[in-house]
Amino acid sequence: MEQESQILIEKQGALGLVTLNRPRALNALTDEMCLALSAALADWARDGRVKAVAIRGAGPRAFCAGGDIRAMYDSNVAGSGAAADFLAHEYRLNAMIGGFAKPYVALTHGIVMGGGAGVSVHGRYRLADETLRFAMPETGIGFITDIGATYFLSRCPGQTGLYLGLTGTPIGLADAMALGLFTHAVKAEDHDALIARLADGEVAKDAIAAFAFRAGPPPLAAHRARIDTIFAAASVEAVLERLDRDGSDFAVETAALMRTRSPTSLKLIFRAIREARRLGLADCLKMEYRLAARMVMGHDFREGVRATLIDRDGRPQWEPASLAGVTEAGIAGFFASLGARELVLT
Repeated sequence: MEQESQILIEKQGALGLVTLNRPRALNALTDEMCLALSAALADWARDGRVKAVAIRGAGPRAFCAGGDIRAMYDSNVAGSGAAADFLAHEYRLNAMIGGFAKPYVALTHGIVMGGGAGVSVHGRYRLADETLRFAMPETGIGFITDIGATYFLSRCPGQTGLYLGLTGTPIGLADAMALGLFTHAVKAEDHDALIARLADGEVAKDAIAAFAFRAGPPPLAAHRARIDTIFAAASVEAVLERLDRDGSDFAVETAALMRTRSPTSLKLIFRAIREARRLGLADCLKMEYRLAARMVMGHDFREGVRATLIDRDGRPQWEPASLAGVTEAGIAGFFASLGARELVLT
């Protein structure tokens, strides 16, 4: 029996259409998928008949839950360079999407996390419905917010992006719209009709507007003042101190959540998102690659994935086990140049 492709790439009239096709794996991205999508975008950029590109995910549960974490874990265990190669291919794809000249329309639904954000949030039009569950959950697996997330999280209003990056808290449609992560609320059941309009050559903005609805009030707004005050602190330790001093249910729950996360991940993400505020997307991706290429081969990533996906015991043993054990010199080492292994985007 012929194996079905992990990614479906087709032209429908004036539209280049991509379907992430691993529904049982929640459409998690593989190296093959990243390379195929990059090649398709390069072709469509040169094809005058293609007026827009759309990307969607197969199955009812997810647009894309992220990168293939199990494959990256296997690379860590084997000590191979496969994980770093995958990250380089993925980040080049993210940069291509961010700079794509034609309308790029992400038709998302359900779970959009990690690498799924990388192939949607950098596009010009990001659509979602009430099933959206968006998160950058990397602190929980001993990794860092990558795929250009430091760029878009650092540009969220106030300190909300830093809050999302440090905690990995999932948000829904209304919050994602309010934070500027998504541009339109469009029901998944309307995707086929929207695709037909795009295939007919209708201007993307007008085609989308025909199906857009109002998302409603964002729940996170009730905590905005508290988030902006607490997460403006000068360090992760200071953030936790402010949360403890605040004492509200929200603060207590947030502090408890952060204390389950990798201390190294917390400190790396805190610095990276702060630095990203003055960087463009390309430089954010290059910075993230330095961190990710090192972190993906480290203890905390292996242990985080083991506890979450392999043994599923939910009890990762981080090293160092506390923020006090993560030195400034150690963090600086993650940000240092990789020399000949630096990420090249062009």
